[in-house]
Amino acid sequence: MRDIEYLRLLSKEFPTSRKAGAEIINLRAICALPKGTEYFFSDIHGEYESFSHLLRSSSGIIRVKIEETFGNMMSEEDQLELANLIYYPNETIEKKRRDETLTIKQIHDGQKIAINRLIAICKVVSSKYTRSKVRKKMPADYAYAIDELLHLDMNDLNKKAYYNEIITGIIEIDFADEFIIALCELIQNLTIDSLHIIGDIFDRGPRPDLVMEEIMNFHDVDIQWGNHDIDWMGAACGNTACIANVLRIGMSYNSFDVLEDGYGINLRPLSMFAAEVYRDDPCENFLPHLLDESKYDSVNPELAAKMCKAISIIQLKLEGKLIQRHPEYGLEDRLLLHGIDYEKGEIEIAGKKYELSDTNFPTINPKAPYELSAGEEELMHTLQLSFMHSKLLRRHVQFLYSHGAMYRTINNNLLFHGCIPMDEKGEFACMTTADGDFCGKELMDYLNGKIHDAFFLDIRDDREKKQDAVDLMWYLWCGPRSPLFGKDKMTTFEHLFLKGNAELCEEKYNSYYRYSAEEAYAGKILKEFGLDPEWAHIINGHVPVKTTKGESPVKANGKLYIIDGGLSKAYHEQTGIAGYTLIYNSNHLALAAHKPFVKGKENTPAIQITETTKKRILVKDTDIGKTLIKRIEDLKDLLEAYENGSIREL
Repeated sequence: MRDIEYLRLLSKEFPTSRKAGAEIINLRAICALPKGTEYFFSDIHGEYESFSHLLRSSSGIIRVKIEETFGNMMSEEDQLELANLIYYPNETIEKKRRDETLTIKQIHDGQKIAINRLIAICKVVSSKYTRSKVRKKMPADYAYAIDELLHLDMNDLNKKAYYNEIITGIIEIDFADEFIIALCELIQNLTIDSLHIIGDIFDRGPRPDLVMEEIMNFHDVDIQWGNHDIDWMGAACGNTACIANVLRIGMSYNSFDVLEDGYGINLRPLSMFAAEVYRDDPCENFLPHLLDESKYDSVNPELAAKMCKAISIIQLKLEGKLIQRHPEYGLEDRLLLHGIDYEKGEIEIAGKKYELSDTNFPTINPKAPYELSAGEEELMHTLQLSFMHSKLLRRHVQFLYSHGAMYRTINNNLLFHGCIPMDEKGEFACMTTADGDFCGKELMDYLNGKIHDAFFLDIRDDREKKQDAVDLMWYLWCGPRSPLFGKDKMTTFEHLFLKGNAELCEEKYNSYYRYSAEEAYAGKILKEFGLDPEWAHIINGHVPVKTTKGESPVKANGKLYIIDGGLSKAYHEQTGIAGYTLIYNSNHLALAAHKPFVKGKENTPAIQITETTKKRILVKDTDIGKTLIKRIEDLKDLLEAYENGSIREL
């Protein structure tokens, strides 16, 4: 029997044997239900419209449910129309309202058909949940009506009349459109039970801030940080190298909307500085990738290029300072500015000289190349304050902390963004830190603590520890032993100043990516995190899957799924598709292959089942189920305590 003091606390919640017994019955019933459907997304990279569509459509599953429910009863055109209504109810209804050719009767008939069809779909997607759970997801104003419509027996003639009267009443009092919207949102809500975001919400795409708002509004979500996320988190912590890098990428991808309109970062000082210092410099190497339109038309590509160059030079200087301050990072080979011959316009790397494609460095002092100029110093102070005092950025970063981590194990799956660093022999590679060497699971747990220190540790409590943690955020963005980066080097300088030297721009992946594709090594990683390799999977992102070259996201005989979302337009040419969603329901794992999103077009992903479970997975088989079973045992002990008089019922 459990400790009597614990049982006394439990008795406060269940003060009678009757209440304790009722809860046991309830929990046992829940354990017998099929597990909810989990969705895994990775590498969203600010593509708000694409991501929102995938959530609304449940990566194509709603379309499948429509086909399963209605089959030959509905034409393909009608099925698509119903799907679009569920995905975008407000827009679809507004479009019909503007159709002046429709009579009132036609409108009402259409509303009645829509409600009946939506109720049919709702019954299908709610079937694996308790009535109580479904009711909690319903909008309060319509919960009674929806609940009645979902659970009426249509074979009972009296109930059939009751059913029809509910719908007729809704239409007659002109609440049908609101009711249809409520049903569509409920279907969306029920189709995805839990959401796992496996890193890289930020950068490249236009609106990661809106992606964050979408994620934060979801009912059950967790996040495994990616290196692009950690860069923004580092910027919010005040790491100036991270701030410079966030801005450089923003300038490079024309992402002024998220910086200025989204997070309220004041870019005026940077634009003025860049326009003055690089007035006569075309900055051709720094012209932005115009993948998305910015509503800030005043920032033309020429000015954006100057801003990008200005912040890139500052970034290289700040990174050099970090490397010099932390010899344990082992990044001395990335101190490139002092290797430049500023008169000849060339640089020496690994004993070989290369001609620079840009030789205008007005703010670099060759004798002290990593020192910021007075203007750069003032600019970075202003930008640092802007990042650290952005209320929306702080709210988003706090959510990344409260719902995020370096990794997660859930329902026999190990989730992380990049890699578990390995050496050339396939052993776990150690990362050297100020606190010692760490590898494998121990490294991931250590980094979790340091990342929290960077944001939450009060500098007044331990200034040195705080600064070390803030500095480490930059290393996690681009360090060779960072589990979030997983490459030997970040070749920012080479891409900007050594164009045409492909061998210098190459970034070699960590040995993890070679070894983890073998079943034995995937099993080794799973064991490291306490999972049984026979049943468990590794799920990570970070690396685009190049389907054009025949690559598959499933590796290690089904033990490893690499699901880089590929939503970023920058990747589409390489990958041939727009990445994957992994879907894990009670019967199987399936991959939804995304199409490049085009608003208003048919964007339903192709779904392929990759693994069928040996038996249907019930709630009792999940991590939540284990908690519920433990709760049942505790309640049984409480019942026993009531029966033998150890605890008195109230």
